[in-house]
Amino acid sequence: MIVFFDLPSVTYVDQKEYNKFHKFLIKNGYIMMQESVYTKLALNNSIVISERDKLKKNKPSKGLVQLLVITEKQFARIEYVVGDKKTDVEDTESRLIIL
Repeated sequence: MIVFFDLPSVTYVDQKEYNKFHKFLIKNGYIMMQESVYTKLALNNSIVISERDKLKKNKPSKGLVQLLVITEKQFARIEYVVGDKKTDVEDTESRLIIL
């Protein structure tokens, strides 16, 4: 699952809502891919539906929040056009990673 968001942060209320949404994402296991783009692994469609419902319940009142669901294989095929792959993140199709 990939969540894209663009939220206003002009007023104090906007900033408060931004921080609340950001904390919700982190608390619920989303990992920052880049600024305003967060990812989470969902093992099956029922988890996707559950997470989508949680996002809708915790959405900010203003701004844009989008959800894209792709397979692990599609996610693994992301190409880096500019910039480098983060070395502190394990990128593999394996279900079990031993550190």
